[in-house]
Parts: sequence; C-alpha cells; structure tokens
Amino acid sequence: MTELNKITYTKEHPAYGLYQTALQSGEVPRARELAKTLKITEGDLVACRQGVDSWAILPPFQTLLAELHSVGEVMTITRNDAAVHETTGTYHKFSFMERSGMGLVLSDDIDLRLFIHQWQNAFHVIENGRQSIQFFNTYGVAVHKVYQTNHTDTQNWDDLIARFRDPTPTIPHFLKEQEKEPVQIPESFDQAQFAQEWSNLKDVHAYHGMLKKHGLSRTQALSQIGEQWALPLDTDCVMQALTFAQQENCNIMVFVGNGDCIQIFSGAVKRLMATEGWFNVLDPSFNLHLRVDSITQAWAIKRPSSDGIITSIEAFNEAGESIITLFGKRKPGNPELSLWQEIVQKVTDKPRPSIQPKHAEKALEEGC
Repeated sequence: MTELNKITYTKEHPAYGLYQTALQSGEVPRARELAKTLKITEGDLVACRQGVDSWAILPPFQTLLAELHSVGEVMTITRNDAAVHETTGTYHKFSFMERSGMGLVLSDDIDLRLFIHQWQNAFHVIENGRQSIQFFNTYGVAVHKVYQTNHTDTQNWDDLIARFRDPTPTIPHFLKEQEKEPVQIPESFDQAQFAQEWSNLKDVHAYHGMLKKHGLSRTQALSQIGEQWALPLDTDCVMQALTFAQQENCNIMVFVGNGDCIQIFSGAVKRLMATEGWFNVLDPSFNLHLRVDSITQAWAIKRPSSDGIITSIEAFNEAGESIITLFGKRKPGNPELSLWQEIVQKVTDKPRPSIQPKHAEKALEEGC
C-alpha cells in the first residue's frame, strides 16, 4: 500500500479538505448522500482520495471490462436516485461496438447495456474493506460499480487492477449538470399518425426511435397514445406487481438505468421486504431497493411486436425520467408469458395484496 500511496496528483484535490472535515465530524453517510451534503459530485468525492483509498483507472474502459470475466464472481450495481439494482455473477459475454461506443454483457446472471462513450472517469476504490471499480460520467455521476465478493478471484482482480491503474493521474474536471427545461409537445405533433405508427410496431427496440421522430418524451407519449396502449396506474403498482410475481412464481425482467447504463435482472423474485421509504428484493443473486415515494407516475404499457403484444409496467419520477421497468421474462422470438399478462391485469384491478412493512436487517448494501 505504501507504493500505492505515492500514486497521487501533483497538487491536492480541492475537495479533499471538505472530505476530511466530514470524516472528523462523526458518522459519514453513503457516498451519494455525502456528496450532496458537501455540494460536490460523487466523482469528486472519490477522485479527491487518490492515493489514499482510490486510484484512477486508465481508459478505454471497454478494455478492462472485456477482461473482468477473469476475476470470476462480482456484484454489479447500477442505480438512479430512486432505484438501486444489484446483481451477482460473472462479467462474461462482454462485447463492444466501436461505432456506437456501446458495450453489452449478455449472460444469464449479469445483463447490461453500457453507454461507455458517455463515461469519463473510473477508479479502483477500497472502502470499509470492500474493493470496487467505479465508473463516472462527465457530470461526476456514478453510473456503474463492480464490487468484489467473497468468491472473487482476488489474485486475478489484483493483477487486473495493477495493469489498468493510471500511474500519472490528473485531477478530473466534471461538468456542472444543468437543470433540464420541460419539453413541450411539438405544435406539429400528429396524434393520429403517432397512434398508427405505434399500432404498427414490430420490434420493441424501435419504440424510442419512434418517440424521437415525434419529439415526445416517454411520459408525453404515454399520455397521448390512449388507454388501449397505455393505462395510468397508482404509484404503488411496482410493489404490487413484484408481490404478485412472487406469489405466482412468475419469471420477470427488472430494468433499472440512469442514462449511461441499464442493468437487467431476469428470473423469479423470492424475498420481498418493505422498509421505511423503500421496497426491497433481497435474494442471493439479485437485490433491488426502490424508493417508492419518488414515483410520481406509472403506466401499464402495451407495445405490438412480431412476437405479439409486449406488456410492461414502468414508473417515472417528477422529471419524467424512468425509475424502473418490469416485463415478463422472454427471449426474442417467443411470445410474452400469459402469467405476466394476468399479473399486469391484476395490478390494474382491485382488491390488491397488502404489503406489511418490516425492518430489514440489511435493506441497502453499503457503498451504493
């Protein structure tokens, strides 16, 4: 560690004094909350500790990601302000598309869409005895994290980190994130044409291109298409859908993203737990932590495809940004599970199952 302590900047990071003061003040909250308290980015919070318990990683990051399979089991975390998605498995079947700057991990246990061209910095972090690799975008937002587990090959992990550690790091500069202005529906918007294109969809992946063509946000599109295709739901619908899926042992897909990374779980959920302000899935290879009070609108959505109707439940925050999306588990070429369709129908009906709050002994993973 002595040699690692020498890998630092030529001058002290301007946020390091703030961090030291916070440490001396007593109990320190998790990184995301501490950064907000100090009015700095989470990227700055990690970067300021260069040579202490964080070390810059050299780009291009896809080169490191392509070799992560060699360390065996890891835990991946992708989150937004309202949802934390954690999966445990092996980071294999990684591919990278140079033209789009997008990476894919398509294994059964870790399923990712990585918009690497939007990532700016990465760090190896040792915090509270836990090692991780953390990736940040140009605004200093943590977009994806990879943690060691008790089953990680530590020798291969150490070798990988050593090969990609930046020997001459410089203090990163993160841009100030601007508040997004509300986007109005274009005056030229043709609702009939939009409805026709929606009904003619053959591939769910063409959906976002269709919205872009019409100049609509996701929530604007849902408000314009009509209840044949999009039905507004109560904001507790995600909890209800997860509860029904557990009761019916229905395999589902859970998507959580942040604009720079999307993480997907596919399978059954078993252990559900409501805690103060959060709804949690606490299974061995999948954890979800959902801040229920951040959901301001939610929808049951139907999209046509060459495989039949594809149904989802999607929740949004006050800014109209996606928090979480649920689908029935399926592969391209296969129709949607009828059991999932029944669950979505149940969510739109009453009565609904009650969820009794409990105290979780570990509702949130440290370091998220």
